Amino acid sequence: MNLMKKFFITLVLMIFACQYSFAADVWVNDLRRMFTNNSSIIYEINLRTFGAQDTNKNGIIDFDDAEESGTFLNAIPKLAELSQKGINTIHVMPITPVGKTKALGTAGSLYAASSFNTLNPQLASKQSALSINDQARKFINEAHKYHIRVIIDLPSCGSYDLYMQRPELFVKDKSGQPVIPADWTDVRLLNAGTENAVNKDVYNLYKEFVDMVIGLGADGIRADVATNKPAKFWKDLIAYSRTKDHQFMWLAEASESWTTPVSEYAVFTPYDKLLEAGFDGYYGSYFNLKNYKTGRELTNQIIATNAAIKKYSEPKAVIGSFTTHDEMSPVLINGEKFSEMIIWLNATLPVNSYFVDGFDSGDSYIYLWANKEAFKTFTDDDYYFVHRGKIDIFNFSRQPGGKSTDLMQTFIIANQFKRQFSKIINNGQFVPLKTSVPSAFAYAMSYGGKSIIVIGNLNFRNNIDTKVSVPKLDNKNIVLPLRINNIPITEKGGFKTTLNPGETQVLVINDLEVK
Repeated sequence: MNLMKKFFITLVLMIFACQYSFAADVWVNDLRRMFTNNSSIIYEINLRTFGAQDTNKNGIIDFDDAEESGTFLNAIPKLAELSQKGINTIHVMPITPVGKTKALGTAGSLYAASSFNTLNPQLASKQSALSINDQARKFINEAHKYHIRVIIDLPSCGSYDLYMQRPELFVKDKSGQPVIPADWTDVRLLNAGTENAVNKDVYNLYKEFVDMVIGLGADGIRADVATNKPAKFWKDLIAYSRTKDHQFMWLAEASESWTTPVSEYAVFTPYDKLLEAGFDGYYGSYFNLKNYKTGRELTNQIIATNAAIKKYSEPKAVIGSFTTHDEMSPVLINGEKFSEMIIWLNATLPVNSYFVDGFDSGDSYIYLWANKEAFKTFTDDDYYFVHRGKIDIFNFSRQPGGKSTDLMQTFIIANQFKRQFSKIINNGQFVPLKTSVPSAFAYAMSYGGKSIIVIGNLNFRNNIDTKVSVPKLDNKNIVLPLRINNIPITEKGGFKTTLNPGETQVLVINDLEVK
């Protein structure tokens, strides 16, 4: 690592240390405002693994050997680390109790909720005399001291255990059996009703969830598979939450790419209707980046998404959903360069940055024990069920994390860059730039007489030499190369540059606003 890079990283850490040392005693939620201004840097965590203590390093939490899985309390010491990385928001995967019957994995899927108004006892520390609700409040309060906002995940379906207790809450098929949505075999589809007749029983279930998480001090909700409930259901629920906290933020798991219901028996509400119902933002289709072969595909998606969120009277936003817990680790798809590309796209586009625990250090989420017979189980599943290359949400397992220090340093620098240049990124105009090679993408974010230029290579196997058209640029302009392996050559009307496989270059022009 060169001295300039070391100095920059040290400076970043000093800035964060000063910024968070004067945290306010009284927390005032500002998440909705921040999110709709594309200023959130979101880190998704599974509390069951986030602070897990795997002392023998076998990847599984052995309770018989006094190891501890993740809890509300052992997550607290890691909050300082998140703030140093530039994280200002966490998306906490479901904290509701999980089903144990017809389960997936030895701990049960986080998304197989067996209750919506209580907390998952798996997340309680046995070493504390505090109630589980007080432990959750303490975790959220400590997050707020680091100016980290907290989004809580709202599961879309109910577990089989919940169905056995309250069958009236669920959709039935023609034979009278509860409906299995898609291939989610451990859950059953809740009956939220229709646009004309919302099911009050399920609505009240979700209303109790809202009461619970707001009572704990949370700042927002991420609605899992929001598309499978009527817009009227969400409109009423969101309006109810805003009577308690006007800044309470709602994020819909929805996308332009999703156009069909999860079951023939399920409702389907498209993303635009969800935004009309009151959601502040949605996922968009950025997870399709892994499939793009040309730069035009990426820039067209950005243009379409930007246009989609400008149709509403109230501000709306998207997350940089290039990778989520439903996506395979980027390092398995195209190596660390793909992860770096995702980092810089999040940092330079008008999106709320979004990352999964372990992404920043290059975790492949490959578990040696995956899908093998378990030594011990806490459900009726005798196997360590996992999705290959995806963060584990089914077992008591290790903390996520890889070994890439270079990726981590890039992550920290890019998050600071997003903060430093927020005026340009949040207020600026997105301008796609022409390239001479199809696999290259280039764009400018311009505002206030300055521009950020981003150039990338979607070919992860070969170098490319490309020209990038930048109107009105000449060799007299002041160009600051921030993230490059090869220095672009400035010429009248653009750049000539060589891009390594998967390389992303970031430049700042201090005296030119690209239009």
